[in-house]
Amino acid sequence: MRRKPIELAAIATAAVPGLTPTAVSSAPDDPADFDSALLLDSEGKRWRVRSPRHAEASARLETEFLVLRAFAPAVRAELPFLMPTVAGSVRLGTLSTFVYSHLSGTTRSVEELTSGPGSVAREIGTALAAIHDLPRSLVSNADLPSYTPNEFRQRRLNELDQAATTGKIPAALLRRWEHAMEDVSLWRFNPCVVHGDLHEDNLLIESGRVTAVTGWTDLRIGDPADDFAWLVASNEQDFVDAVLKSYTSGRRDAPDQHLLRRAALSAEFALAQYLVKGLAAGDEAMVIEAEGMLESLAGDIAEFGGQPISVEPLPDPASRDNAEAAAPASSESTASTAVPTPAHSGSSPAVTVVPVPAKPAAPAQPAVHVTPIPVEEAPDAEDGASTTQGPDDTSTAAISVINVKQG
Repeated sequence: MRRKPIELAAIATAAVPGLTPTAVSSAPDDPADFDSALLLDSEGKRWRVRSPRHAEASARLETEFLVLRAFAPAVRAELPFLMPTVAGSVRLGTLSTFVYSHLSGTTRSVEELTSGPGSVAREIGTALAAIHDLPRSLVSNADLPSYTPNEFRQRRLNELDQAATTGKIPAALLRRWEHAMEDVSLWRFNPCVVHGDLHEDNLLIESGRVTAVTGWTDLRIGDPADDFAWLVASNEQDFVDAVLKSYTSGRRDAPDQHLLRRAALSAEFALAQYLVKGLAAGDEAMVIEAEGMLESLAGDIAEFGGQPISVEPLPDPASRDNAEAAAPASSESTASTAVPTPAHSGSSPAVTVVPVPAKPAAPAQPAVHVTPIPVEEAPDAEDGASTTQGPDDTSTAAISVINVKQG
């Protein structure tokens, strides 16, 4: 059930004692997960309210609360932007609503960002570099997810398998994504701290500067390309290049050469994740929207080729289909020479097999004829027991020793 801004204002008064809202307006957010509002109180202060729409979104807000607590004042002071501070929270049933202190700046659409002054691209690159250079202990101490490159790649493959079971993703996209995910050379990168949910609605801009970064619900150690996915999806290559240039100069470690390829893959695969999310939530409108975007993406790639995501070129589907069709035919031909099959009128086998005449049966002979070593009778043992060896004896008594120095 969607909450109206006036309802969120009432909830905020319960979360922050003494808060008296005098004005309220809606705030941009992920509409599938959160209801948000901006408040103005009687003292002129501004607040932001985020209310989850389901249990998974509520868990993400609670995770964000832990993340923000992990950012000590000394760490925050090193960042070129501000971060939210939780002022209070209230639990309604199984869902937790959080109230944050307001941060200066406003959100901009992707179109506004890409058409804005060049300083915006540089600011975004600097902010990304600062996030990716955060100490990894920040994530591990908060017990948040951490992935090696191979673990991250395998996670993506598992998600692809799950998405494929829906039967709603065009086959061409499945082949394209699977080929990229199995291209091991694409996944050689240095894991770092990743925001995990970075997009235009989580950046606050003022006077051409990134004043704050919000939405810290998916912090993890993983692939830095994920934070570039929304930029690559803009299809504004000059803007992406400007951000990447600023990012590269600001980072302690040089980014890997395939960062933008994986970012493009992440941007495309996000549509499949959106579809799976809609199916899990039972949101028919969300599913229809996702299917439409997937079909549109498949059509664009078929017509224009799409952005490069694999290092190795994708095999031609027609040639692969021909190879797969030839394989069963080859095996059938091989089988026909070994197993009799019904004859077809008007056709003859490519190879005529003539049976080899059988020779008269002869007694089977061993490949090597072994003559048994004669067994000599040894004198009776002192205890009276017989020491005669049988034909299966393996003791050294059956071996005769010849002195080679004689004669």
